[in-house]
Amino acid sequence: MVAGCNDPEVAHWVPTIPHPYTADDARAFIRGEVRDDHHGMAIELGGRVVGGIGMGVNAHEYRARLGYWMAAEARGRGTCTQALRLLCRHALDDRGLQRVDLITDPDNHASQRVAEKVGFQREGVLRAHLRHPDGRIRDSVMFSLLPGELRE
Repeated sequence: MVAGCNDPEVAHWVPTIPHPYTADDARAFIRGEVRDDHHGMAIELGGRVVGGIGMGVNAHEYRARLGYWMAAEARGRGTCTQALRLLCRHALDDRGLQRVDLITDPDNHASQRVAEKVGFQREGVLRAHLRHPDGRIRDSVMFSLLPGELRE
């Protein structure tokens, strides 16, 4: 997990992950201490953590926001798409949520493809939306998934 989160690509695209990412950060994530309203999970492949995915549910319990990252060696295998599909099924079918939000950097085309494969619809650009640790302020692309839109 530490190696994956320190991947320069992950640090570039996911400003909410501390950089450098330490073993203490990983332990806090695993213990659920990172954010009270966000439930994070590891993505494993062959017994090794190769990514992370998480879901936060709004206070009114009708909408979730999701995020994910993958280590370099696990990209392009469909693993992230499968994990996202499973979490969306849980959110929409098991939890009965009415909307799932997902944002990506406008230049993160790989993440956008993962979202679209699962059925997310691109809604628009949120201007000057996220501040990266290096001080950059970047736009975000907003995607959403509603009940009945999940692609198997």
